[in-house]
Formats: sequence, structure tokens, C-alpha cells
Amino acid sequence: MKEIITYLNFDGNCRDAMKFYQRCFGGELQKVPFSKTQEGHPLEAKDRIMHARLVNGSSVLMASDMMHGMPFHQGNNVSVCVNCGSSEEIETYFAGVSEGGTVTMPLQDTFWGARFGMVTDHFGIHWMFNFEQAKA
Repeated sequence: MKEIITYLNFDGNCRDAMKFYQRCFGGELQKVPFSKTQEGHPLEAKDRIMHARLVNGSSVLMASDMMHGMPFHQGNNVSVCVNCGSSEEIETYFAGVSEGGTVTMPLQDTFWGARFGMVTDHFGIHWMFNFEQAKA
């Protein structure tokens, strides 16, 4: 396993939240709005943040806005992101955490070049699994 990262979800105010955290903790902030992705998105979502990453040394905080119109539940908007070091590792970890849980996004190849999936385990914890595949 390469790293475990806290991942936060917001309801349209991810940009403001991450700028706030940058002021608090310092570091470099990267933001990608939905309008810059290859995936189709509703016009209402164009200014929402699809992915943000705040890095300060070895510390990383990641976040995104929920897609416009998706349900948002305050207090239930934190996930644990596991960045895996191999395709075997992501398959093993995903299968293990999925036992007795609910797969919310099956493992799949993504437009950003990773294998990615999401699951809520049987304790109610939200997990994201990511493996950055080698660039062709």
C-alpha cells in the first residue's frame, strides 16, 4: 500500500473549503473543475470541483464537490482513500473491504488513468481504492 488519504466531499463549496485549509495548513493546492474533465456533466456542475488535492510535505488532503443534484449528507461526507501499489493489491483490498458491505462503484479503469472503485463497508465507512496505472 502506497498511502491512505482522507477524502472530503462538499455540496458546491469545495473550492472555498480547500482554500481555507490551504491558509490553515499551507502547501500546494490543485483543483480540477467538472468543466475540465472528459466526462459529460450537467451545465450546473461546471464550476464545481471534481477533484482537489492539497499537499504539504508528505501530508495530503483530497476533496471534491458532489455532482449537482446528488444527495449530500452533512457528517457523512468523509471517505478513506487507499492508493495501491499494484493491480493485485487493489483487487485484494477492494474484495476484502467489500465483504458484507455495499459496492458503490465497482473497480474500473478511469479517464484519469487509474483503476478505481468505491465501497461502503459493513461498519458504514466509505472507502475509495485507487491504483495509478502505468502510462502507455
